[in-house]
Amino acid sequence: MKRRAFLQSTLAGSAAALAAPTQGIPKRTYKGDVKVSMIAFGGIVVVGLEQKDAGRAVAEAFDRGVNYFDVAPSYFNGEAEMKLGPALAPYRAKSFLACKTTERGAAGARKELEQSLGRLQTDHFDLYQFHAVSSVAEVDQILAAGGAAETFVKAREEGKVRFLGASVHNAEAAIALMDRFPLDSVMLPLNFVLVHEGNFGPQILAKAKEKGVARIALKSMAHTTWPSREHDTWRKCWYQPIDDPELAEKAVRFTLSEDITAAIPPGEIELFRMALNFAGRFRPLEPKEREELFAKARGVTPLFHA
Repeated sequence: MKRRAFLQSTLAGSAAALAAPTQGIPKRTYKGDVKVSMIAFGGIVVVGLEQKDAGRAVAEAFDRGVNYFDVAPSYFNGEAEMKLGPALAPYRAKSFLACKTTERGAAGARKELEQSLGRLQTDHFDLYQFHAVSSVAEVDQILAAGGAAETFVKAREEGKVRFLGASVHNAEAAIALMDRFPLDSVMLPLNFVLVHEGNFGPQILAKAKEKGVARIALKSMAHTTWPSREHDTWRKCWYQPIDDPELAEKAVRFTLSEDITAAIPPGEIELFRMALNFAGRFRPLEPKEREELFAKARGVTPLFHA
């Protein structure tokens, strides 16, 4: 709690212990001439905030150069969508908005798509994704007759979505989906602990590059599981995040140094602001630093395994 109190006091304003000079958030290519900020705003950031504070958080991010916003209806029972919609409205025309569905059938996916469009006060999503694909059996459901893929393809024809993607929690499923469906992007957990201890990530990146699929990273600042389900810090993180500033910056640099388009930091606003600062002064990780991170990963339980 002491470290969190420190971060809250120093990051809430303009000065911080982390405050080496930072620039605007650079953009990277998603597809064709579409460019997105290499740090995205995860919708969980606005959960728990008053609407006016949610608006300020979005405005702050946009002013820093963030144009990529990602959300899902499953984030805190819709609260993330309902607060992000009004907060993003002034910037919607200049933003890249991504949403997701955990529905695997066409009817359920259609219902959730329409609900999300309404909550987010928009007529289309720039990216719509199969959310948290965790097994080949789910891939089979998605792609079967009457599966969610039917809704995705039709929604793109209707102009309600521009690009189609998936967030994945299983390497075999990710590879199967990319082999069987023309995804525009894949979103995967990617950090130094996952790569070293879980052998998770490189095989998905390799398949995505082979298929010409854009790569979006999750969990760049994730470390390991919580010792217990009940914890009194970082309540919006289901995993234990890295909140030590020095290690956190190296962790973010590790992920951004991989061949990815963007990374989505944790939904805690203090950690999100840390990631913005890191991205504003980003430099690729040196080989020696990479090896030092791998040494720190030894024996740490990864969130996912290959």
